[in-house]
Amino acid sequence: MGPGPITVDPRVLAAMSTQLVGQYDPVMTGWMNETMALYREVFRTDNRQTFLVDGTSRAGIEAALVSLVKPGQRVLVPVFGRFGHLLREIAERCGAEVHVREVPWGEVFTPEQIEDAVREVRPAVVAMVQGDTSTTMNQPLEGIGEVCHRHGALLYVDCTASIAGNTFEVDAWGVDAATAGLQKCLGGPSGSSPITLSPAAVAVIDGRRAIEAGLRPDPDADEDEADLPDRIRSNYFDLAMVMDYWSEKRLNHHTEAATMLYCARECARLLLEEGVDVAVERHRLHGAAMLAGVQALGLTVFGDVAHKMNNVVAVRIPEGIDGEAVRSILLHEWNIEIGTSFGPLAGKVWRIGTMGYNARRDAVLVTLAALESVLRQFGVAVEPGGGVTAAQEVYR
Repeated sequence: MGPGPITVDPRVLAAMSTQLVGQYDPVMTGWMNETMALYREVFRTDNRQTFLVDGTSRAGIEAALVSLVKPGQRVLVPVFGRFGHLLREIAERCGAEVHVREVPWGEVFTPEQIEDAVREVRPAVVAMVQGDTSTTMNQPLEGIGEVCHRHGALLYVDCTASIAGNTFEVDAWGVDAATAGLQKCLGGPSGSSPITLSPAAVAVIDGRRAIEAGLRPDPDADEDEADLPDRIRSNYFDLAMVMDYWSEKRLNHHTEAATMLYCARECARLLLEEGVDVAVERHRLHGAAMLAGVQALGLTVFGDVAHKMNNVVAVRIPEGIDGEAVRSILLHEWNIEIGTSFGPLAGKVWRIGTMGYNARRDAVLVTLAALESVLRQFGVAVEPGGGVTAAQEVYR
């Protein structure tokens, strides 16, 4: 019940046990095409270039930024938590001139703050996080894409922690590139990063295209690096080549992580079977029950509750309580895991998730009952049954 990774849906685990087939087997390429179609619906987009980057969610982030950002270009990163700092770090390693704007942890940006920063910086790319689990905040994105485009910038969004549990609309919000992970609300393990790219993003990537010598029709024909100053500075994360691999060309790039493909396909299939809007509402309901429960236990919620993600809540550790000792008892006596946080919040808050397979009533109620019991062991005055009762009121 932490901020992720979470308990994997048993149906996803079953899909992962499927036998491997060759990467160009018609069954395999058919599943690749099906997975692309499924994730277009997950991302709410018509983008043709919607596929998987093999690796954890950070692999998707790095692939997007290293492929979109040319060395020396300006990148604007609005930071409201740990993972905004990660975007800054990766963009700097891409050679970008990175401009950061920050708000205190526990807050989000207003559209006006974003527009002022875009107007001032004039970036090629604006890189943002939607849901930052370090603070549990959910950054509003409506209108941000239009602001970016009006000032000649592309909008990249990391929606790893938020997608499938909070509304995320690629086309409606004008998002040019978005990457995700499976280990949060999608109910899978880490190891595959769904990505979607708008035609404008694809045009930038195509403008940096280069083909490996061993894949050229004439391997003796040189592609002089001096003639390719904008070549993408990563091989594995070169999205131009990855797009060719996922296209009808099937131009070899890497060996697809077949088991993770099966997993990602099943995560998307189950989400769409439930319905994206239904899944978002499920996360909202169980998140609201958990929120009411921890508040009834007398715990103080961290941050702007009005902008909290549906799927995770942060509460301040009560004064004088050993937060790690509480987490240890929950884990070893109740078999329940909750999280702490990073940086300025390390050791100051617990983060409790209600996401993916664990966004359900029994998981919420048992977690609240367990937390009440452990708090009592540490001498915290708690109303008997208060957390569970408050959560049940939400469910009525």
